[in-house]
Amino acid sequence: MAPEFWRRVSKDMKREVEAAPLRPRIDGWPQTGLHAAWIGHSTVVLSIDGFIIVTDPVFSNRIGIGLGPVTLGLKRLVEPALKIAEIPRPDLILLSHAHFDHCDLPSLRELEGRKTTVITAVNTSDLLRVKRYGAAHELGWGRCMRVGPANIRAFEVNHWGARMRNDTQRSYNGYVIEAGRYRVVFGGDTAYTDLFKKVRTSQAVDLAIMPIGAYNPWIRAHCTPEQAVRMADDVGADFILPVHHRTFALSSEPVGEPMDRLLSAAGEDRVCLREIGGEFHWANSFDPSPVRV
Repeated sequence: MAPEFWRRVSKDMKREVEAAPLRPRIDGWPQTGLHAAWIGHSTVVLSIDGFIIVTDPVFSNRIGIGLGPVTLGLKRLVEPALKIAEIPRPDLILLSHAHFDHCDLPSLRELEGRKTTVITAVNTSDLLRVKRYGAAHELGWGRCMRVGPANIRAFEVNHWGARMRNDTQRSYNGYVIEAGRYRVVFGGDTAYTDLFKKVRTSQAVDLAIMPIGAYNPWIRAHCTPEQAVRMADDVGADFILPVHHRTFALSSEPVGEPMDRLLSAAGEDRVCLREIGGEFHWANSFDPSPVRV
């Protein structure tokens, strides 16, 4: 792995980062309804009746180990659709686990604020400057927490949580978000598992944020697009917002393959976003015609 890593880092140094294809207009979102924008990788900005949630915020140009002013790690393929200063101050940050492409400390430090709560996996809050947030909580599998109008429940997925080689005590989460009449599942990062079946209840899931990339050759840690659809089916999701692809070269499959396979497996109408910077709007959970931008 080490020679391949260094070859990739050397190649990345010469490569320009592409501009995001779309730019969401979050400042124009209404204060009612369910709204989402894909910023890149697993970073999604959600607004549920005006309550702002950001998942796994990664806005840095590189992810990896910080050595003073330099970050030793992978470079983005595509810029974030927005800069941190261009998104609303989040009411809640959800962190699925401690891997560098999901828990980016420079981004988290820019998002610090007394009006922001962080929910993260067990044995991961030591990575945060917790006193600079309004609150920071570790949430174990099956546990729930209320933050403002949102009820958050953590559930087990099929992944691993170690940030470095030896910190294997760190956990990893998926989340169910319930606020008002809306229900959203954030699948975090996962290989295929039937654990998503435990999330399903009689209440519909409006949106499932599901990872679809980095499965070749890492199938034991990351699901295929077809498996992502099966897990979204397990929770009873109406729409799928695909993440964890197109942003970092984490694996060997072609960049566009995950989305092509997802569209074939789920159908075009069910996949709510296809491009970094895309927006999804659903003003009424009974409306069969949500708006995609």
